[in-house]
Amino acid sequence: MTLEEFFNLNPYSLDCQAKEKALKDNLLDLTCYHYEKCPEYKKILDKLCFQPSKIKSVSDLPFIPARLFKNYELRSVEKEKIVKTLTSSGTSGQAVSKIFLDANNVKNQTKTLNEIVSSFIGKQRLPLLLLDTELIKKDRTMYSARGAGIIGFSIFGRDSTYALDNEMNIDVDKVVQFFEKYHNEPVLMFGYTYMIWQFIVRVLEEKGLKFNAQNAVLFHIGGWKKLKDQAVDALEFNRRVQGVLGNVKVYNYYGMVEQLGSVFVECEHGHMHCSNYSDVIIRRSKDFSEAAIGERGLIEVASVLPTSYPGHLILTEDEGAVLGVDDCPCGRKGKYFKIFGRIKNAEIRGCSDTYEKR
Repeated sequence: MTLEEFFNLNPYSLDCQAKEKALKDNLLDLTCYHYEKCPEYKKILDKLCFQPSKIKSVSDLPFIPARLFKNYELRSVEKEKIVKTLTSSGTSGQAVSKIFLDANNVKNQTKTLNEIVSSFIGKQRLPLLLLDTELIKKDRTMYSARGAGIIGFSIFGRDSTYALDNEMNIDVDKVVQFFEKYHNEPVLMFGYTYMIWQFIVRVLEEKGLKFNAQNAVLFHIGGWKKLKDQAVDALEFNRRVQGVLGNVKVYNYYGMVEQLGSVFVECEHGHMHCSNYSDVIIRRSKDFSEAAIGERGLIEVASVLPTSYPGHLILTEDEGAVLGVDDCPCGRKGKYFKIFGRIKNAEIRGCSDTYEKR
């Protein structure tokens, strides 16, 4: 199955058997392609004694740790074809991942993100309230995972409005005007989890203010570690968001700059879902074998999108467990899973370049 054929399908339509074959074929082709085009990747696979003929399933394919992108510039196209370089989040003094994208990779990431998100909100572009600061567009030093997310999500909206000023304070009048202007139609909101919590939810609660969204959808990502440190889980986060913003349907999603576009969205039943374009494999830390359904382990993410760099099979530093396959009550096919958070002693990352007041 070609990438175009993937795009012609509902992004959650392939059952386990059909998806396994389609993904295995595509990911094996990508592995061989990057093996030929990226010298550093070739050295890694040679050390692993990679033999294409022995690959029987997606879980047999060789993966690389996400941290390699912090130490090496891995790309499979000529430098002159790179149109965008993304950097991962990180706190001061840490190395960041560099992800090199050519025009084709950017196009496919945008197309995939559009297919996935549209399956939740529909094809129409909605009025968009960005729970961030417009400075993100003007300050190029902030353009990394966070900036890419903001700009990438803007394709789903119109009349984009930023809720925070350059000092990260809520512009109450602007937000009130936004909700009043679009009180008769659905609106879309996007932001980073911890920033929404720190600069929207808690501030509004402290001031005793609340907005009155009538029909809103919020997508948010990242920053759960800091919320869990405050004993805030997903249910509490959703409840408090709705308490200050109004009638909001909240969708959390999981993704990383190393595989931008292949996002895993949480459904109405609280399950993270793999789309047709991506997969997760849970691996036991002791030997990296594939864990059973319900067994906790390291999350490996797989995606058919990375063609300009060898990021199609990446072992993350997050823990999770596959909860089931093809039988989520929401009706979406494929694996659905749970994320427990970062592994102990893993390098601490910023939550998508979260702004922190000092």
